[in-house]
Amino acid sequence: MPQFATVTGQVTYMPGDGTPIKVPKGRIEVELAPDSAILSWEQADGVVGSAAIPRTQFDEYVEAGSIELE
Repeated sequence: MPQFATVTGQVTYMPGDGTPIKVPKGRIEVELAPDSAILSWEQADGVVGSAAIPRTQFDEYVEAGSIELE
């Protein structure tokens, strides 16, 4: 079940073998699975951004305060 959080610090994801891309600061929707977290946000009006990151990386962002759960 999705929940909401706020990105308050530097959070990145890496698409494939590419360069890390920043998740914009602000409110995001989070869907957690045992091994991953899917982050979704509004990139622009009507445009949704989305990224999947390892669950361990998500937990590290939460512990560091870069993502604050609601």
